[in-house]
Amino acid sequence: MVEVVGVTFDDKKIYYFDPNGHKLKKKITVIVETEQGLQFGKVSDPIKKIETSKLKSPLKKVVRISNKRDYNQFKKNKKDALEAKETCQSIADEQKLNMKILDASFTFDRDKLIFRFLSDGRVDFRDLAKELARIYHVRIELRQIGVRDKAKEVGGLGPCGRKLCCASYLKDLDTVTINMAKNQNISLNPSKINGVCGRLMCCLKYEDDCYKTCRMKMKKIGEKIDTPHGEGTIKGLDILRQKYKVEVPNYGLVEVDKK
Repeated sequence: MVEVVGVTFDDKKIYYFDPNGHKLKKKITVIVETEQGLQFGKVSDPIKKIETSKLKSPLKKVVRISNKRDYNQFKKNKKDALEAKETCQSIADEQKLNMKILDASFTFDRDKLIFRFLSDGRVDFRDLAKELARIYHVRIELRQIGVRDKAKEVGGLGPCGRKLCCASYLKDLDTVTINMAKNQNISLNPSKINGVCGRLMCCLKYEDDCYKTCRMKMKKIGEKIDTPHGEGTIKGLDILRQKYKVEVPNYGLVEVDKK
């Protein structure tokens, strides 16, 4: 077991850190180590213990609880980053680059300036990066976000008529696989299982564990099973109702309960 504390940044996704001996309660602001450098964040998940095996990578540490000077620095970074976003978009337009700058952010120590952008294709932004480095005298990073992230940023309505999950409450864009659709006996027609981003719908993952559990004790399609009308072959499954659709020779298709 290892102690962790959940911290959020602007994207509201929870990242876990080593508390490093600090007493941290919810909503306390902290300075933490990240792969990008020092960052200012807020505790959203109090200190708890989890299994070491659940960690996907070594934990970075909470450096300190923030003070007034740290908060002022954070606010200045936010203000300067907004101006940098406008500057970057202006230069990109001058260079006729097909890109929309979504946001900009300084690392807390202002060692790096990071821009995220949308584009329909690959973009050669080398000249743009050089110009930005000349202006700001820091390391520049330009990140083109993927189609799922794009849907999250742009927003919209899903096939259900509700606001996209990714744009409303999802904090993590988890992996969704075609097997999840198969487990739920959903038609593999792309128009039925793909979201507005063109990728598999995130909601396929919500009920996957339930379908896996229900299906675990059921026979497979093609197996033989006894029915009140004689032995037949399973042609379909109604997983949630726990029923089989069985074809019985010289009788036809019948529905029977799982025994």
